[in-house]
Amino acid sequence: MDSPPRFRLTVVFWIGLALLVLGTGPLLLIVVAAELGLTSDPNPNRSAGLLAFFTFWPAVILIVWGLVAAVLRYRRQAG
Repeated sequence: MDSPPRFRLTVVFWIGLALLVLGTGPLLLIVVAAELGLTSDPNPNRSAGLLAFFTFWPAVILIVWGLVAAVLRYRRQAG
């Protein structure tokens, strides 16, 4: 008897997720630090904001692409 197929996320999804975390993580940390009063700069997100700006949409596109590919592969294997 064959076991049912397992749903596995693609490498593209994981790359997109890593890009999202690494691209927007620094900005989120700076914003949280500013809200907690740990930084004295009133506008602390210049370079981290650019990093988030240039990595957010490519990361979202890779995540969606990876999810769609994983679902299509799962449906094909399930038959």
